[in-house]
Amino acid sequence: MDATSRRLISGLLLFAYTTSHLSHAKKGSNDYGKRIGTFSKEDSGNNGIKGDVYAVDDSTIFIKGFYYNGVVPTYFWAGNGSEVHRGFIVPYPEVEKGIKPPMLEAHNYTDIILKLPDGKRIRDINMLSIWNDRFAIPISYVKIPPDLKVPKARVLPEFSRLAHGLRSGNITILDSKTFYIPNLHYDGGGPDVYFWVGNGLQPNTFGTKVPNERKSLAPLRGYQGEDIEIVLPGNMTVYDIDWLSVWCVKYGQNFGHVFIPKDLRVPPALGQTKITPPWWYDPTSSTPTPPQFQHELTNCKELLNGRVQVQWELVGEDVKIKVSGRIREDQYVAFGLSGSEGKPEMIGGDVVVVAYNNNTGKFIAEDYYMSNYAQCDGNEGVCPDERVGGENDAVLVHGERKNGVTTVTYMRPLRTNEPVKDKMIPDSKTSVIAAIGRLNSRGEANAHESFDKTTEDIRIDFTSKNVRDCKNSLYNLPDMPDIKAWSPLEITNETTFSARIGPTGGNRGYSRITGLPSWGIAWYINDLLIPELTVKRGQTYTFIVEGGNDSTETSRYHPFYITDSPKGGFSQKTEEQQMEEKVYAGVKYNSDGYPYPESAGRSCQWVHKTVDMSADMETFEDFFETLRLECDEGEPAKLIWTVAEDTPDLVYYQCYTHNNMGWKIHVISSAHTTVPIMSMVTTLVVGLLKLSR
Repeated sequence: MDATSRRLISGLLLFAYTTSHLSHAKKGSNDYGKRIGTFSKEDSGNNGIKGDVYAVDDSTIFIKGFYYNGVVPTYFWAGNGSEVHRGFIVPYPEVEKGIKPPMLEAHNYTDIILKLPDGKRIRDINMLSIWNDRFAIPISYVKIPPDLKVPKARVLPEFSRLAHGLRSGNITILDSKTFYIPNLHYDGGGPDVYFWVGNGLQPNTFGTKVPNERKSLAPLRGYQGEDIEIVLPGNMTVYDIDWLSVWCVKYGQNFGHVFIPKDLRVPPALGQTKITPPWWYDPTSSTPTPPQFQHELTNCKELLNGRVQVQWELVGEDVKIKVSGRIREDQYVAFGLSGSEGKPEMIGGDVVVVAYNNNTGKFIAEDYYMSNYAQCDGNEGVCPDERVGGENDAVLVHGERKNGVTTVTYMRPLRTNEPVKDKMIPDSKTSVIAAIGRLNSRGEANAHESFDKTTEDIRIDFTSKNVRDCKNSLYNLPDMPDIKAWSPLEITNETTFSARIGPTGGNRGYSRITGLPSWGIAWYINDLLIPELTVKRGQTYTFIVEGGNDSTETSRYHPFYITDSPKGGFSQKTEEQQMEEKVYAGVKYNSDGYPYPESAGRSCQWVHKTVDMSADMETFEDFFETLRLECDEGEPAKLIWTVAEDTPDLVYYQCYTHNNMGWKIHVISSAHTTVPIMSMVTTLVVGLLKLSR
């Protein structure tokens, strides 16, 4: 039997299986949950109440085709026990806590979703009624059986681990269309790879693409331990499929999968789990402002020696926050919850970065999550939530810049649906952090200097009222004194270089020397902070690289390469951007055409013996005495570079995984070395001639 015949038979068998499978797979169609019953007719009088009632999940009820003439003042009312009046109102529509819900209006066969309030569960009640508020009696009701089987989310195994580092935590089916995939890892190395669903005993080519967590059908990027949700497309539900896979369409390869059980009874996808924006939010407005929020906020606290003021006020389930900072136009203020209670901890912190982006001419309020101290590489580091698969839960309200002060007002919820990337705001005092830094070319926050962050435990109760700890006006503060930068360092006439990592030197170091934002660390060449190197065409040079070789810990993974890019960060760039960049050493390509760094080596870092003393040190040499070297076990890497004759006059040494860590390499021809000598001789001769006169 030839290959064509085998493929044909395989396809026919798959078609036969799929056809038989679909005969029972459509049980999810028109699914509203577990049916409870119909509103009683004998008690509805002339009000004509109708509607079929379903349990969606343990706290949500769906009424299909609700009819009510609206004549009698009524509520939805849930209760337990023989005395039906011992219950509670179920608000419809939903209202903020503490606000009395409106009476029911007339409904003409409306579909209604009810959320039980205050953490109540369907198991806590035995009746849902239409309650006559005037006479305190039910005019219609449906009884809830005590043994009702309410649909529940279903936990599945993790992805099978077949290729490209794919792994995850246990996958959960949240509702009939939504998968929650925690701790997802995938190296992003496969071409044309997608989330893929279908029928059959194993994943196969007869499948369907599923949009990623950003609702995009672009090929999958790499994931490094992210928690995501994906939603099945169109009318498809989990009852229509046998498996969920990570699948390479180009080569027909399964990188890993999980099977879907046949005994599912999960909540229907009725939108009950979707979080809607506040009623006042207008997505077409650049600064949507809720009309009732035009007054001044009631609480205020000073941070960072009075350079930042934070005002706040609780509004329902949201907090309105106004952050003002005496900062430059290219700087940001970050403010939010500390990663640890009782101390100012950046790692695990949940902050909002506010700034005026002079590249776009707009103010920003961006939700950030900080997984480590590294600049964001698209997977880890100090990253906007949206860049690493999350959502921006900060809603910009207003922004202004006046007399050197940037002020941005935003709203953020007390609680979000992203428990990993967002911290929940408690109803008591909690530790907060703040920092000032520079925006990078992407308009994102680069790392701040050590003296521009909170260093003590500061606590705020966001539910408090009339906290007034702001004593000074930001407009009256003096400008920060200008600190003299260190002189640029140079290395010439060397053929062997050590390349290690160290601190940037605050306002005297990297940023002042280069004019570029830093993120806290930079290359030290021969134990000098970003010196300018001079090399000769045709000469061979050796770099002993100790930047860190653990790619799973991005804050300590710094492969070394030589490029024409003044920023570096080759791995962060798109394929098109990589093609535009010229690399001279340190990057190779595998058989599939994917780049990889060749020079990382063990990690050796210069670190502070105590705290950052750069502001007190007039020279780099003095600052260097305040550092000590920490090295991991292992061996350094070696990069050997023979400078080609067509190498341009200026190139850069950089980090493969992060931006703005290196600096300049001047390239000269051998003959150029005689020019300075001849220039000196000429000057000397001219001087002697003048003296002789």
